[in-house]
Amino acid sequence: MIHHVQLACPADSEDRARSFYRDVLGLAELTKPPVLAARGGCWFRGNGIEIHLGVEEPFAPARKAHPGLLWTDLDGLAARLEAAGAPVAWSDELPGFRRFYSADCFGNRLEFLAPLDR
Repeated sequence: MIHHVQLACPADSEDRARSFYRDVLGLAELTKPPVLAARGGCWFRGNGIEIHLGVEEPFAPARKAHPGLLWTDLDGLAARLEAAGAPVAWSDELPGFRRFYSADCFGNRLEFLAPLDR
């Protein structure tokens, strides 16, 4: 079992992260422990996942490596992402799943998927 996934973000980008992870994805922001909060970044939880955004300098988005996030309402999420200007690229290459790829506000690749009804 995985506790969380960490993705990189640039310094001083917490407001952008909140706009994407909280406002678009609908995840709740968590309070970081003070010693870790001093490093920047922010943490989010919801829909059975926890994502930590950590400052990395120099920053480079993960364009290939990505978390695969199970999501119950893929169509609703795809619509919210598109409305926010995020890419949505559907893929039928994984048997047994509906899925699409997107990117967060920093260009980190994200995969959202749901099992097909059996």
